[in-house]
Amino acid sequence: MIFAICFSGAKNMKSSDKKKTKTSMKNITINIPENYDLNIQKLIKMKLMPSRSEAIRCALREFLHREYDKNLELLGFFDDIKEEIVD
Repeated sequence: MIFAICFSGAKNMKSSDKKKTKTSMKNITINIPENYDLNIQKLIKMKLMPSRSEAIRCALREFLHREYDKNLELLGFFDDIKEEIVD
């Protein structure tokens, strides 16, 4: 389950740990089908996701890992993420 994997780690972190792992964010605007938004809202109501933004970040992160993990790792795409986890 994609969302359970993405959210379970954040749920168990102390607030001080969350502050240390924050990365700078870029604000973007996207258009998604209404059905996607309705399903994201259901996840939020079920407390599986804290927000729309986190649901979309989680889905994108999972997609990148699933589809491109080996190739992107060779290019160093996940290096900054690994450094944050280690710190």
